[in-house]
Formats: sequence, structure tokens, C-alpha cells
Amino acid sequence: MSGAEIGLALSVFLACAVEAVEALTIVLAVGTTRSWSSAMSGVAAATLALAAIVVALGPALTSLPIDVLRVVVGCLLLIFGLQWLRKAVLRSAGLKAKHDELAIYREEREAARAAGVSHQGFDGYSFTASFKGVLLEGVEVVIIVLTLGANQHRLGLASAAAGVAVLLVVLGGAAVRAPLARVPENTMKLAVGVMLSSFGIFWTAEGVGVHWPGGDAALLAIIPTVLVLALGVVMVLRGKAADAVPDVMPVTPAELD
Repeated sequence: MSGAEIGLALSVFLACAVEAVEALTIVLAVGTTRSWSSAMSGVAAATLALAAIVVALGPALTSLPIDVLRVVVGCLLLIFGLQWLRKAVLRSAGLKAKHDELAIYREEREAARAAGVSHQGFDGYSFTASFKGVLLEGVEVVIIVLTLGANQHRLGLASAAAGVAVLLVVLGGAAVRAPLARVPENTMKLAVGVMLSSFGIFWTAEGVGVHWPGGDAALLAIIPTVLVLALGVVMVLRGKAADAVPDVMPVTPAELD
């Protein structure tokens, strides 16, 4: 397996694991509070919808000319990567509240209770909440899987990495029967942001005609460079935050996203 393929599998695995942890929190909250059967029906429906997206977009991406594919894939990865990187940097610098799965779990349970009494049959709230949570968290992962996999013609590898991540998260949630609050989500998001941004830079440049010295080996220089720049921004922002706000500000649930 080449270095680019290892990077692909690791990026997909981490991205999928983070999104799966967040979706698991929502499903656990509505399942334990209202109806497990309806919540799992929502999960199944969202899974089918994600599969339909894969079937629809996969052939369309792979049919593009290679240079066009690289530009499209590179731009999409840069958009997602910089978004993940921005949030991770702000959280690491203390300018944005870190993702707290336990707080989100409690908030989701309170919302489920406030929605009224659940019925023994089909519970629309549980179904909708699970469907929406899994679908929204899953769409971004599907796009990452498709773009990374299609560009290197390794959709099978990308799909396998995503499947392993989901399986491990589900098994972990089933074992502890609680949100996976100890998973280092911000560190994982920083890693995903660095990897996606690096692949995005690499493939966008290739698509417009840039020839990287060493080919795929150039990623071994791009990835550390992006990481060092991200950590440098964290240090600068952390210093500014310490000078501007000497005391720790209270955090509201709305800031956790």
C-alpha cells in the first residue's frame, strides 16, 4: 500500500469515526428516552438514503476527465478540510467551546422529553431525530469517501475504512451504553482537517497542471507543512486569547457545535 493510499484510508477512517460518534449520541438520546425501534428505523432509512447518494454520485465522479476530476475533488477537499481545520484550531486555542458529547446527550434527551409522551407503536420524533442526525453527519463523510476514493480509483479502500470506523464506534457505544465522550474528537478533527487540506492542495494543483517533485511523495512535505502552520495559528490565537480574556468565560450548549 502506497503512502497516498495510507493517507486516504486514515483520513476517511478518522472523519467517519468523528461523525459516527456524533450521530451515535443523538440515536442513544432518543432511543433511551423514547423508542429504540423507531430510532433504529430512522438509522436504517438514513443509511439507505446515504447509499442512494453513493450510487448516484459515484459513477458521475469517476466518469470525469482526470484533470477535471482532480480540480473538483481538490476544491471539495479544501472546502471540507479548511472547515474542519478552522473549528479544530479555534477549539485548541480556546476561542470555541470543545465538542462535549455528554452535554449534547443531555440536551437531546431534554428535547426528546419535551416533545411529549412517546407511543408504544411508531414514534415519529425518534425516527425523525435519528434519521436527521445520521443523514446530516453521514453526507459529509460520503462526499469525503467518494472524492478521495474516486480520485485514486480506490473507492473500495475508502469504503472499507469508513465501514471499519462505523463498526468500531457502534461496538464501542454498545459496550458502554453511553456517548463516547472520551474520544479525542478535537484532535481527530485537527488531523482530518490537515489531511483533507493537504490532499486538496495537492490534487487541485495537479489538476491545473502543476507537477509536484517526487509525485505522490510531495504529500510527505505538504502534510507536515499544513500541520505546522495550523499549530502555529493555534499558538498565536491562544496567546491573543489569553491577553484579551484572562478569565474563563461560561460556555452555553449552543456553542458546542
